[in-house]
Amino acid sequence: MRLENGPLIGILVTKRNSRKRILELYERYHNLNLKLYAFTPADILWDEQRIIGLSLKKGIWKQSSFPFPHVVYNRCFNKKLITIQRLEKAIGRNKCFNNINFFNKWDLYNLLQQSDLKAYVPDTFLYNEVNVSELLEKYKLVYIKPLYGSKGKSVYRIELTDNGDIHISLHSLAPRYICRKNESIQEKLDELLGLTKYMVQQGIHMSQFDHQYFDIRVLVQKDILGEWTVSIITCRVAYEHYFNTSMCESIYEVSEILPRLFSPEKMNKILRSLYEVSVTAAHEAEIHMGSLGELSVDFVLDEQRELWIIELNGKPQKNIYKDLKSIKRKIYSRPLEYAYYLSQP
Repeated sequence: MRLENGPLIGILVTKRNSRKRILELYERYHNLNLKLYAFTPADILWDEQRIIGLSLKKGIWKQSSFPFPHVVYNRCFNKKLITIQRLEKAIGRNKCFNNINFFNKWDLYNLLQQSDLKAYVPDTFLYNEVNVSELLEKYKLVYIKPLYGSKGKSVYRIELTDNGDIHISLHSLAPRYICRKNESIQEKLDELLGLTKYMVQQGIHMSQFDHQYFDIRVLVQKDILGEWTVSIITCRVAYEHYFNTSMCESIYEVSEILPRLFSPEKMNKILRSLYEVSVTAAHEAEIHMGSLGELSVDFVLDEQRELWIIELNGKPQKNIYKDLKSIKRKIYSRPLEYAYYLSQP
């Protein structure tokens, strides 16, 4: 049954104090005939089939009791699926999307490695199953990443230097620790990493822009027809002498960077690959992770100007686009367009 003002869409968030901020953005940038409210898992009254949600009506914020929504857009960053599974049971299968948004990097590596995109994926291994010294002999550079994580946190850069020393860096290129060639790198890493599960990835020697490392982030979202589409491609430029592009100094639309690095022919080839590979990656992720409405794909270009997939993010940060005003409406309205699509009988 439809409400008078269109379908009821719920945005599931982690904390109550984030409901207003998140809802305000989505309300501002859509013009669809639907009703929005934001809620947390604690706001669900399961026995009564009601939800205490926050909504915006005629410019006034109001907390009210709502019926269960027709569709749920999951912005709750959590590995536990109990809430989503119960909601799907109540409102219908595939009426919740971005159910799994806390991606396991090892699982992602395996699904991409077994797909048509395997040529774009660096060699990757579970930390506790390999000898890092042997990998350094082969690759000279590796990255050690937690299986769960975001924003480049706890990502270590390990480099074998020409004199045989091993440099361990975190965020910046300046080494935090140096293991001399007669010292055990494995012991030092075990001490640093503790009990957290990590993987080791072949290091890609990244291209630079004005002597600063950069990556390319492709935001892929479903539209009102339920089709995957690229919403924006940006370049995140790291601070000088830093390798962590998540701690970026600046963000540019890709059209501002690539023409300064490549010929038009090469640039167009890279752009075509970014579009095709990102949409394919989204399809592959959805096959294995269930209903998704958006994700971002992070690439780097190596020194030979070849593309590599570094990361898939199930809860893409939209605040990084705050200075790119021309695309805000698109990136905030697309998830609601997809929710509207899912609400249709």
